[in-house]
Amino acid sequence: MEQLKTVHVSRMTGKLEGFKSINTNTISNQFCIKQFNSEKDTICKNCYSHIMLSTFRKNMVESLERNSQLLSTTILHSQQLPTILDLYFRFASHGELINDNHFINLINICLKNELTTFALWTKRKDIVNRVLKTIDKPSNLILVFSNPIKSKILYKAPKNFDKTFNNVLENENVKEQNCTGQKCKDCLACYKFNTASVIIEKVKKY
Repeated sequence: MEQLKTVHVSRMTGKLEGFKSINTNTISNQFCIKQFNSEKDTICKNCYSHIMLSTFRKNMVESLERNSQLLSTTILHSQQLPTILDLYFRFASHGELINDNHFINLINICLKNELTTFALWTKRKDIVNRVLKTIDKPSNLILVFSNPIKSKILYKAPKNFDKTFNNVLENENVKEQNCTGQKCKDCLACYKFNTASVIIEKVKKY
């Protein structure tokens, strides 16, 4: 009997030290490629993931590409979905939603692991809204709309989203900046429903 392929879980470092995450391959995602190469000066032009996976983190690409293929191709069997024992878990610290299948599989991971709070950052309102017309959003999933436009803070989350994540230049909205370089495990503003709904970070240079 052929062994079922399972979703790869990454152990994160740096700002995300102490977190685990389910990631996909940024540099093969057509949406990410288009945004990274766009003439518009969006935050995607500063994409840390695209830069890392193209240079000093090339060794990650193979496992992330397996996740891309696995999560986007079909709706996975429960046995292929990971069991998560963490209180808080990150979706997409690398990559972006690929298609409806991808989002449905992440929803099913939430449903399988009801004691974990999951947070997903995405710009793909189209996918989120289409899927949530037919499936209820799990109560343990926080959807964070990743605002692509720099220096233009979204103070109201789009339909179906719980929070917005915004990037401003270092000298802009200084008093409002509430993502200021601390480790995520020491903050958790993005991983709890009853904290700030508008997250503001200065644009990083890579």
